Amino acid sequence: MIKVNESIIIQRPVEEVFAFVADQRNAPAWQSGLLEVRRTDEGPLGVGATHAVVRKFMGRRMEVNNEYVTYEPNAQVTFKSTAGPMPFEFSYLTESTPAGTRLTGRMQMQAAGFMGLAEPLIGASLKREMRAGFGELKDLLENQTTTVAA
Repeated sequence: MIKVNESIIIQRPVEEVFAFVADQRNAPAWQSGLLEVRRTDEGPLGVGATHAVVRKFMGRRMEVNNEYVTYEPNAQVTFKSTAGPMPFEFSYLTESTPAGTRLTGRMQMQAAGFMGLAEPLIGASLKREMRAGFGELKDLLENQTTTVAA
């Protein structure tokens, strides 16, 4: 089992940070490996919302579908894979602090077969990617006024 946790303080209100990360369509703006994110259902974001995601990871193109399993505005959004090469669950947790918003990302992924042998390599790569992405997100949210996908 691969587990990755990363946190960062973003000098923006918790409502803005949560709204931005909870809408996965914003993710390609700050996650370099994401090629495409499409919402695959209608209605407001919340439990049951689904997305199709295309990403490049470790040189491979991967397509994944996910579904929101937890949605607590301004606190937590969790989604898990419903189709794709490796089952995963990912959470964004937001917490108001005197310095702004603490954003924590938590990922659990189950690698199987040949990929299971590479768990340490995959985990290290995911941690680097998450850390870099959070840095991009911090820069984006602290330096732009428009923060939510259309």
